[in-house]
Amino acid sequence: MTNFVLVAGAWLGAWAWDDVAVELRSTGHSVHPLTLSGLAEKQAVPAGQQTHVQDIVGEVERLDLGDVVLVGHSYAGVPVGQAALRIGDRLRHVVLVDANVAVDGETFLSGWPSDEVRAAIKENNGVWPPITAADCAGQGMTDGQIARFVDGSTPHPGATLTEPAVMPRPLSELAGTYVKCLLDGDEPWGAAAELLRSDRWELVDMDTGHWPMFSQPRELARILHGSTTGS
Repeated sequence: MTNFVLVAGAWLGAWAWDDVAVELRSTGHSVHPLTLSGLAEKQAVPAGQQTHVQDIVGEVERLDLGDVVLVGHSYAGVPVGQAALRIGDRLRHVVLVDANVAVDGETFLSGWPSDEVRAAIKENNGVWPPITAADCAGQGMTDGQIARFVDGSTPHPGATLTEPAVMPRPLSELAGTYVKCLLDGDEPWGAAAELLRSDRWELVDMDTGHWPMFSQPRELARILHGSTTGS
């Protein structure tokens, strides 16, 4: 049985995967959505970048999971990439959903204009405030989906965004799938584009916005299922 460990991006917890998890379980998979420290029901837990990596590794080890597909969305691509290297033979596949790629010594904020994010963290006592409904425009979500996203979001611990990844070897050495959400840009860029030069990684496009677990959960679940079958 494939074990999916699902990790959402900034501001989100395990709850963001509810619709995707239902679809995956209906096809016989075991699904383990994970809330990272400092978010959602774990808001009170202090967190840095390595805390989030350990959250993921610890969950896999605590549940004694094998045949693991690690799924990281957006920000979570950074800790998921690091965790993928640490769980060894337990790993089957990595899926990055419109995600940042873990690169040794680089942070989530590396490689894109981030002065505004850094300023927001400084002005808000070390956290990155959630975005608003207006910020979600043009991302393929209904009003109801946007409301669910905004209502469930919590501030994101800033240290996890500014501390560097620790990658003893490149993520390109592992087997993976990169899901590009086309409403958020036509093609992968930066470290994601570099990763896809590896013959161990494949690119899958989705005609939706940056949060497909809300806008197209059934299609996202189909892609995740396909990552275990090669289809």
